[in-house]
Amino acid sequence: QVQLEESGGGLVQVGGSLRLSCATSESILRFNNMGWYRQAPGKEREAVALIDVENRTSYHDSVKGRFIITTGLNSVALQMVKLKPEDTAVYYCNTWPAMDDSWGPGTQVTVSS
Repeated sequence: QVQLEESGGGLVQVGGSLRLSCATSESILRFNNMGWYRQAPGKEREAVALIDVENRTSYHDSVKGRFIITTGLNSVALQMVKLKPEDTAVYYCNTWPAMDDSWGPGTQVTVSS
């Protein structure tokens, strides 16, 4: 189990921006690939952005060009721009692959049209 705490969600209009942050520990970032995941109502959780220990990134096709994942001091961030209503979901961070016992409460992102 790892400690992860998401923050930064909120209500934003279509086309707006948000920056999510996930607080963790340096040791977690040093030895684990990390990811941002989201779960929309009635849908399964999906990975939207991944970053490995060498800072290589990959993105879900639906967010390419709009989301950027980065790591910082004891944190993982997700910069989101040009938000769409379909981005509405609870966003979580976790290792990649995800550790089942480490899901936090997530942070709600709501994009209004």
